[in-house]
Amino acid sequence: MVDKYTEKTISQKTIYDGAVIRVNVETVELPNGKQAMRELVHHRGAVGILAITPANKIVLVSQYRKALDKTILEIPAGKLEEGEKPLESAYRELQEETGYTTSTMQQITKFYTSPGFADELIYLFKAGDLKKGKANLDEDEFVDTVELSLFEVAELTRKGAINDAKTLIAIYYWQTEVLKGRL
Repeated sequence: MVDKYTEKTISQKTIYDGAVIRVNVETVELPNGKQAMRELVHHRGAVGILAITPANKIVLVSQYRKALDKTILEIPAGKLEEGEKPLESAYRELQEETGYTTSTMQQITKFYTSPGFADELIYLFKAGDLKKGKANLDEDEFVDTVELSLFEVAELTRKGAINDAKTLIAIYYWQTEVLKGRL
């Protein structure tokens, strides 16, 4: 299918190329023939893990996020390493951040975080049959693991205390599965 609104790239300049993102400024030709500038953030992708304990609690991490200048609650997550498959990354990130391991990891969905300016794609997984272990945090990671019931996360979400998009998607998926009697 041809997209009638495709924007043709006329020129492209990388203005930043870092460890996590690359930023390009592109001049594009619009469908009406006029030109516009686009600032685009390129990211290799990430994973998020909905991990439910045997006690039917969600595993979250409390982590300071400099971009927000505050600590937030979110599901275990992390960026894909070079050449790493999303499933491999999900197993790795779950263990590194929380200490939990699992023999059951299933992809729920994947989604773009901010398609208006970024191509970051997050793969969301559900981990079952969790086994507690010791976390193995990266040198620059400082997190606390928190386990909350569905009622507790629903209340925190209602109050606006949980507002990370990947975490909200995971929580809403969990709520839907519980309501349908599948979890």
